[in-house]
Amino acid sequence: MGCCTGRCSLICLCALQLLSALERQIFDFLGFQWAPILGNFLHIIVVILGLFGTIQYRPRYIVVYTVWTALWVIWNVFIICFYLEVGGLSKDTDLMTFNISVHRSWWREHGPGCVRRVLPPSAHGMMDEYTYVSVTGCMVDFQYLEVIHSAVQILLSLVGFVYACYVISIFMEEEDTFDFIGGLDTHSYYQDHIELKPVKPVEISNDIDSEMRLLNLS
Repeated sequence: MGCCTGRCSLICLCALQLLSALERQIFDFLGFQWAPILGNFLHIIVVILGLFGTIQYRPRYIVVYTVWTALWVIWNVFIICFYLEVGGLSKDTDLMTFNISVHRSWWREHGPGCVRRVLPPSAHGMMDEYTYVSVTGCMVDFQYLEVIHSAVQILLSLVGFVYACYVISIFMEEEDTFDFIGGLDTHSYYQDHIELKPVKPVEISNDIDSEMRLLNLS
């Protein structure tokens, strides 16, 4: 297949997914969001596997990529529901950090236009070891930035799912055609290369002598 096909499009799409996943992984690391970090890590591995399968004509690898894209869509839908607080979920919980830290999304304090100020505990009249952070002037709330990231992932995954199914069908058709043509070629090759064992003149004379002796004896 040439480059102007679904295979080439899927290769470009996998490369785009890798870039977007790496970008998201960086900011999730900065925010210590362990659940998304684990999901991004698995996503990167499977996308690389799908990219390898597309380049090397391995439909089984693309099948794994296709199944993962469906799961990835479900995961990102859950993240959208989490940050929009749909279905009883709350963005203020520690679910994304596996309840092992109180960190929130990196975009909460570093979003576009955000002004971050660290307030000492004494400013609140409380004597503890926690540091209070005041964030003002954000152009876009952090939850909407997370929703945008997840929406982009969903869009790329849906397009990748469609292209992956198309490429798998093309690969399977090519394999069936190859097997059919290969079978015919093998059969014709076998028919064309059957060699008849030649009968040597010596063997013919020996057979005639044997028959003459039998006639003389009779």
